[in-house]
Amino acid sequence: MSELWRLDASEIAARVAARQVSAREVAQDALARLAAANPRINAVVQEMPEQALAAADAVDAALARGETAGPLAGVPVTIKVNVDQAGFATTNGLRIQQELVAAEDNPVVANLRRAGAVIIGRTNTPAFSLRWFTRNSLHGHTRNPRNPALTPGGSSGGAGAAVAAGIGAIAHGTDIAGSIRYPAYACGVHGLRPTLGRVPAWNPSGPERAIGAQLMAVSGPLARSIADLRLSFQAMAAEDLRDPWWVPAPFEGPAMPKRAALCVRPEGLDTAPEVEAALRDAALRLQSQGWSIVETACPPLREPMRLQLMLWLAEFRRGGNAAVAREGDPDASFVLQQMERLTQMPDLHQFQDVLQARAGFVRQWQAFLKNYPVLLVPVCAELPFPDLLDVQSPEAFERVAEAQLVQIGLPLMGLPALTVTTGNTQGSAGASPVGVQLIAGRYREDLLLAAGTAIEAAGPRIEACDPA
Repeated sequence: MSELWRLDASEIAARVAARQVSAREVAQDALARLAAANPRINAVVQEMPEQALAAADAVDAALARGETAGPLAGVPVTIKVNVDQAGFATTNGLRIQQELVAAEDNPVVANLRRAGAVIIGRTNTPAFSLRWFTRNSLHGHTRNPRNPALTPGGSSGGAGAAVAAGIGAIAHGTDIAGSIRYPAYACGVHGLRPTLGRVPAWNPSGPERAIGAQLMAVSGPLARSIADLRLSFQAMAAEDLRDPWWVPAPFEGPAMPKRAALCVRPEGLDTAPEVEAALRDAALRLQSQGWSIVETACPPLREPMRLQLMLWLAEFRRGGNAAVAREGDPDASFVLQQMERLTQMPDLHQFQDVLQARAGFVRQWQAFLKNYPVLLVPVCAELPFPDLLDVQSPEAFERVAEAQLVQIGLPLMGLPALTVTTGNTQGSAGASPVGVQLIAGRYREDLLLAAGTAIEAAGPRIEACDPA
């Protein structure tokens, strides 16, 4: 059977489990798609055909023995190059880390393997996973398969581009300031940022992360259907006690009213007309599925954004600045310069104040989300940016950062969020994906996925594209 790469993960897993198609056939088709599509977009920067076929054969052998091969049996997936995968370098887009070969898997990788997923390659990220654009001096420039004039997003830009182009049904990504949600938006797919502690993650190859990254960075899936997000999220979230933040929370929480808040311009965000239209269309889609919508202001994001940047940059300055200098990547150097220009360096007391203030913002958000179980907001104030906009000038960088208010501010609270792509529109750079962002309370990914399913059901099916 040809073009298995077009199928959703849930359909692939069902066919493999029923032995209607072999995992090897699926892997061979996925590798062929990788070879055909990747040269035009450079989404996957480390291919692994031998390992993929061996993993597929192991799935087929397990099924032949009458064993269960896992919920992702035979599903082709990709892994971002900033997490450990045994036998491969955790480059994080850096020449200075191209020899940092992992001896064991990050928990999220181990969980995907245990679920029966077949890893076909590792996806690109900007140097230091530092931007919403994806180019570095080691692996090169990733292009958006929907429109090469647009950014593929970042830092999981390779993940977003890969899954949009049919290179794997599921892509792993990480998110500390929008790095799952924004590539999903830019590439016209869906992306889930889970709650802090939901998906276990840890890189044995490196030192412990500083407290800001521990509180804000998560791993999660990107996919072309909400059903695939649910399937892969549950596989990724399996127990692994190597991550001390992991929480054994149930996947389904208490019943909540189908009530959503709509905030088009959180804290005065200058939301573009095309983005507002997508938000109002998504609200109508929810209403058609029995949801009530209340347009209202949302809790603070600007101060959490400021504190998030202050906390993260204070930690990065301890060793990251020297690493940026050693790497010599011009994009990373420019971006860091702009971040430092715009972000105060806290003293010890201010650093402690940031952590103290976090509790108050979590409290405000939890109270709001108790009353409105789902919040509908922009992913970004603008349509996907022209590629490499952030390094054109200091003013362009400030424009990008302001538009990403929700991307940056939300992780301080450790809350889950979902990007749902809603279709296409016309922007200044031509045809452009557009979508919306949903936010829910801690460990309520089930509410996000339910609302995302309702929005998805009323819109066009998301198909893999041939790179432009």
